[in-house]
Amino acid sequence: MKLAILIILISIFVPGIQVRAQSNEIYGNNSSHAKRIFSRGVNFYIEEYGKGDPVILLHGNGGNISSFTSVIPLLEKQFRVIAIDSRAHGKSIDNGDSLSFEMMADDVSAIIDSLKFKKVFLIGWSDGGIVGIEMALRHPEQLRKIAVTGANLWPDSTALEPAVWLESVQYFLSNQAKKRTTPKEKNDWKIFLLDYYQPNITLKEISQITTPSLIIAGDHDLIRIGHTVQIFQNIPQAGLWIVPFSGHGTLIEHPKEFCEAITSFFYRK
Repeated sequence: MKLAILIILISIFVPGIQVRAQSNEIYGNNSSHAKRIFSRGVNFYIEEYGKGDPVILLHGNGGNISSFTSVIPLLEKQFRVIAIDSRAHGKSIDNGDSLSFEMMADDVSAIIDSLKFKKVFLIGWSDGGIVGIEMALRHPEQLRKIAVTGANLWPDSTALEPAVWLESVQYFLSNQAKKRTTPKEKNDWKIFLLDYYQPNITLKEISQITTPSLIIAGDHDLIRIGHTVQIFQNIPQAGLWIVPFSGHGTLIEHPKEFCEAITSFFYRK
């Protein structure tokens, strides 16, 4: 049976109110909480906060640990938070010419092993949510539960809002012949292509997921709501949360409600 058919917040949110990092902490650039883990050819940059059950935070395309500035202060009150700069993002430099979500999931698995965790909770946003789904497919033994927001299974206009996908296609066509010489230019194009050609996960594949999963999207997300519902419907132990008054950045726009809902889901029997 599904863990929940639908979770809907009915609170009235006040625009512009966010929980911000304290002035003496700059998430994503906080040397007092930083750690390096060399694995799979990359010197990964992570930051750790709080105590308790470990929860992995995975950001989106082109982002880094600072994407979680709004939620780390809330999550660290109850969890041992492990925020990761993904391969080819932030301070986790990757000079290779290939990048895939499968590769990134294997990176997370190796980091979990390096930290000697048996099982973790995982929160993934956007591309980080896709990595979370790949973790549930490839390394379920390392997961207690996952919460993914703004994730898609394939890269076309049935998954993303058509205008968003069309903009991506136009960017690709306008830039594919451009000569790229600097490491930054090459890396930026590599991570753009990650979302242009991937992921390529089928509904049949996710029907094999055994990890309890909370599937999330904003009611004005760039991921089509129907696609989010498809993901929910095809994962056996899944809950669905369409966050009202929210775009793609559910955890940024509504951090308090997001963390409360995630914590409740993680500890629900």
